[in-house]
Amino acid sequence: MQNLDLSRRKFLSGKFREAATIDALQVILPPWAEADVFWEKCTQCNDCIQQCETQVLIKGREGYPEVCFANAECTFCGKCAEICSQPIFRPITTAAWQHKIVINNACLTQRQVECRSCQDSCQWRAISFKPMLGQVAQPQLNLDECNGCGACVAACPVQAISMVNTQTV
Repeated sequence: MQNLDLSRRKFLSGKFREAATIDALQVILPPWAEADVFWEKCTQCNDCIQQCETQVLIKGREGYPEVCFANAECTFCGKCAEICSQPIFRPITTAAWQHKIVINNACLTQRQVECRSCQDSCQWRAISFKPMLGQVAQPQLNLDECNGCGACVAACPVQAISMVNTQTV
């Protein structure tokens, strides 16, 4: 999340709420977290962070748990939802979230460099490479197969992969 501008002018004009809302939309909440109640009822106890087997959950800048795919992926083990004493998680039998991958123009294949790190890390085969005559094979996304685990995000050597919430796009 970005630093909030809590100057007197922003506070008195009520515009500090806009900044908080924009920042909240950029944060990836833990899987199964109910965004409507998360910010209000999360006590920032960090139990979910401590239970996370891959350490994909971190303490965000505002103290709330958030997902950081920079070094890890989510295995959807459900321990974060199970340990939480607050009513902020949906049942783990439902979809964890609506996040899907996006590959931007920084991808090495755009510079004619052969790289398939993302494909190699995706056990769900949501990323494949299409051969191109006289060029390096280009990534192809099968978003129906993508579960949003983030394994490909950490694997990308140039940070060309990010997650987007398909409900807000």
